[in-house]
Amino acid sequence: MQASIDAVRVAGTPQGPVPVVVLAVDGEDDIVPIFIGFNEATSIARGLEAEDIGRPLTHDLLLDVMEELGSRIDHIVVNEIKERSDGQGGTYIADIHLATPRGETVVDARPSDSLALAARTNASIEITDDVFEDGRDEREKFDELEDIRNMSGEL
Repeated sequence: MQASIDAVRVAGTPQGPVPVVVLAVDGEDDIVPIFIGFNEATSIARGLEAEDIGRPLTHDLLLDVMEELGSRIDHIVVNEIKERSDGQGGTYIADIHLATPRGETVVDARPSDSLALAARTNASIEITDDVFEDGRDEREKFDELEDIRNMSGEL
């Protein structure tokens, strides 16, 4: 299933604010929220805005290295949710599909890192049917949350 980054927001939880990247899936009303860290959320938001802050951050650096080695990101796939043993949700798993001078290769990566790279390259984002079904939620729950870019002074 084709997906896109709809928003990067911050949810209030009993443990405090937690960033969430919201994936919209083509042809579906529901979304897939993936809770991530503040650094990754900020990096995704910067990638979406194509914000140049001078020196490269980690995701920018990784892209620079890949390009210097003749590689490019073809697409990413969020392909699995591994349930946690404590019953508190799951951990999302993703792959980065690269075109390299030696052929195509797939690299296991966290979804947050994969999405930060996709945001910088306009690489397509895919999500498997199983992940969509297991992770889907109602869009309205997340539309009201604060955009992380509005909290930049608080981070």
